[in-house]
Amino acid sequence: MSGASCLPPYGPQADCTSLPPPLACPITKTCSYQGTVGLGNKYVRLNVGGNLFYTTLQVLNKRNSLLKAMFSGQKEVFTDKQGWILIDRSGKHFGSILCYLRDGTVTLPKGRQAVQELLAEAKYYFVQGLVELCQNNLQGNKEHPLCVIPVITSRKEEERLIQCSAKPVVKLVYNRSNNKYSYTSNSDDNLLKNIELFDRLSLSFNGRVLFMKDVIGDEICCWSFYGQGRKLAEVCCTSIVYATEKKQTKVEFPEARIYEETLNALLYETMPLPDNSLLEATFRRYNNCGSHSEEEEGPGGAELHERVRRIHVKRYSTYDERPLGH
Repeated sequence: MSGASCLPPYGPQADCTSLPPPLACPITKTCSYQGTVGLGNKYVRLNVGGNLFYTTLQVLNKRNSLLKAMFSGQKEVFTDKQGWILIDRSGKHFGSILCYLRDGTVTLPKGRQAVQELLAEAKYYFVQGLVELCQNNLQGNKEHPLCVIPVITSRKEEERLIQCSAKPVVKLVYNRSNNKYSYTSNSDDNLLKNIELFDRLSLSFNGRVLFMKDVIGDEICCWSFYGQGRKLAEVCCTSIVYATEKKQTKVEFPEARIYEETLNALLYETMPLPDNSLLEATFRRYNNCGSHSEEEEGPGGAELHERVRRIHVKRYSTYDERPLGH
């Protein structure tokens, strides 16, 4: 290696101040733009937060902005040793800034958050036209919720919502803390799957079904389905299983059954009363152990009572009765 050695000198003449710092920052200098780039150069190289851009002086000086002040000699700029103009800002939306300076308009990004980010950059660079464009977009396109899910806080509120709703009602009871045993290994995952399915159904059938969440119910995870003010079906997702030494609570995810009962509830979507065939399918004759007497029927015929389909996950009484994999 030719030239002076990179090792520091040793001896009495060695000075600690002559040692270079362990980490050296990039060499930059501050000057006016005319001093760094000749007037004959057409293109300008910009380093904005690590993102590299090429543009022309004509674009940068086309409209009143901070960039025009920087490249017309009114403000000092920072450059590195390769000649890149350094701007200490995020370069995510700088391309949109250049497009607006060039054309006077720009296609705004999708999403309210992205437009707000572009608005912040436009304010920093003092691009007033782009600021107004972003503000008008934010004021005219306010985001509205896709659906509203009421959370039940009292029994009276639940009854009032179900009775007053002209649409079928699907209610999910979710109360993980309502358990005196430990959960099985897959129970937490199945709880989350039930919640995710509830969210998907609420988005798919928004406007046709009223979805409610209940966090004060007695069950841990239970679905209830209502039509025209009465309960149609219930899907309970919890059961007690017997492990080797202790009881455990198991949460299932009967996805197909939940979908089926949700579609059945759509039969009660319209206000007119259902026909006789639908009434026969959802009502049953009151009987005791499969039989009834004429006195119980009364002079008006057999009395019809509501039928609620309650679907429960199979409970195993002993550990040996559990199939493999459970």
